[in-house]
Amino acid sequence: QVRLVESGGDLVQPGGSLRLSCAASGFAFSVYRMSWYRQTPGNEREWVASSSSGDSTTTYADSVKGRFTISRDNAKNTVYLQMNSLKEEDTAVYICNARRRVRPEQFTDYWGQGTQVTVSS
Repeated sequence: QVRLVESGGDLVQPGGSLRLSCAASGFAFSVYRMSWYRQTPGNEREWVASSSSGDSTTTYADSVKGRFTISRDNAKNTVYLQMNSLKEEDTAVYICNARRRVRPEQFTDYWGQGTQVTVSS
């Protein structure tokens, strides 16, 4: 069965750091684009960062550029999000996503359950 299991969320003070992990199983991890999203109650899910399949090209939302780093280890079927210089506005449930386009308008999409990150003084 397909599983995406996030871990690493915690309570941290502003300026602190956390590393999130997402362990994947049940699908061909290396050929999927891996992304992190975040969501707070009442808000739309926000894209944070992605790492492409193949060459692992990374992209980031403007709000986290220079502070967050996404990486992946295909041998371990795991994607990471290193978060530095955390701000209170980074508080959210962080969710990992695996996506592969199988046809122009058809995607395979898998989502994890999320891990809570709380940044507070």
